Amino acid sequence: MSQEPLFDIPGEPARDLDTVRKIAIECRKCRLSEMRQNVVFGEGNPHAGLFVIGEAPGADEDAQGRPFVGRSGQLLDKILLAVGFDRKEVYIGNIIKCRPPENRNPLADEIECCMPWLEEQLDIVAPKMLLLLGRVAANTILGISLSLAAMRGRVIRWKGFDCVVTYHPAALLRNPNWKRPCWEDVQMMRAHYDKVCPK
Repeated sequence: MSQEPLFDIPGEPARDLDTVRKIAIECRKCRLSEMRQNVVFGEGNPHAGLFVIGEAPGADEDAQGRPFVGRSGQLLDKILLAVGFDRKEVYIGNIIKCRPPENRNPLADEIECCMPWLEEQLDIVAPKMLLLLGRVAANTILGISLSLAAMRGRVIRWKGFDCVVTYHPAALLRNPNWKRPCWEDVQMMRAHYDKVCPK
């Protein structure tokens, strides 16, 4: 991860989530800042062993300023609970902190502007594992261009993190037949998590 602070602020480097959040909510680096209601920074355990990463906020998230609070968020909570994670135990965020219009995929320049926030969150939380939700989030994080099928079913090592890729909960709501393979993914993730984060 980064070797020096990503943010030019007076005094101490931004090394805690509250400080980074305060800077992030003032961000005007890309066009998405012009239409947002809220910056959806991320939330959860600041020392979480598992960091869950999605693509971008939707309408409910934009309105509340919190990640994964709509229907897909409720499903994510159920998925995590099914493998023994309470939402408060993990850290949940997105690559993009502001909602793209009509929930379109983030554009390359928007990702470039927003990635430093996620990189700083990963530096501070220092999780053992990442759960990457959906093809766009996984390809963006891993710096590759593969189908979801090509990324699922294994642990991928990236910059010191063990990553598991699975379906985005919104995709599961549209395609319920994908719930079983998602269940297989998160069971595998939990088994690996228990190896790298023994109690």
